[in-house]
Amino acid sequence: MPEGDSVLRLRRRLDAATRGARVAEGELRSGSAAGRSLAGLRIEGYDTHGKHLLTRFDDATTLHTHLRMQGSWTITRAGRSLPTAERERARVRLRFDDGREMWGIDLPVVELVATARERDVIGHLGPDPLRDDWDAAEAVRRLSARPERTFVAALLDQTRLAGLGNLWVNELAFPRGIHPLAPIGATDLPALVALAARCLRTSATVPGMYQVTTGDRRRGSSHWVAGRAGRPCLRCGTRVQVRAEVVDDPERRRTWWCPRCQPVPSGAEVGSPG
Repeated sequence: MPEGDSVLRLRRRLDAATRGARVAEGELRSGSAAGRSLAGLRIEGYDTHGKHLLTRFDDATTLHTHLRMQGSWTITRAGRSLPTAERERARVRLRFDDGREMWGIDLPVVELVATARERDVIGHLGPDPLRDDWDAAEAVRRLSARPERTFVAALLDQTRLAGLGNLWVNELAFPRGIHPLAPIGATDLPALVALAARCLRTSATVPGMYQVTTGDRRRGSSHWVAGRAGRPCLRCGTRVQVRAEVVDDPERRRTWWCPRCQPVPSGAEVGSPG
């Protein structure tokens, strides 16, 4: 699933393949700049902040995109093309001088902004552990501002700490021994932030460790609780429980936990396990 680590991996793949490439033909097919031609531009490089991808061109403009849950990027070799159905879902198309094409498929966010104004689209985000300007103390400060907020809701809020998605939020609760619906202030925030940063960096940079949270890459053993509803906890054997997500509620996504390793906090309502 697209989280900060997956977007950083995407950035590195695109950068290695297309940095310095000149666009012979191409256009935006979505967003306020839909129909805008990108012909003649050269890709100067890429950057990321959390789950946001920035593609910088040599005319001092930046293409800001976000994958959310359905978007993807793909590059086709010269002489090859995407299937018709995929082409119809393309929101960005770039054909380079060497005949290769880069496609942004089903991207829900497509914005072209002046590079000098990138903060207009990402300035609201919190510190990102995968950036050189990572500020752990600032992340702790932002998370501390509302200590009563639930663990999952606080960490999913990209204005507090950018880059964590539902998988990482649930997986980080387990080693801290905290129920995902417990207040964020009930855990050691500096230690939590340090763990989150270490996990994201390992996932983004260490071969074979992409989104492996247990250290065990074997199938069925790579996650502590996420996706393991009804299966035995890898630590104690208790059945992992899950709370269903609520449509259109960003603070009520699917949530997993081990009731023994992560006991329910006093007074919390967790709903019926699914």
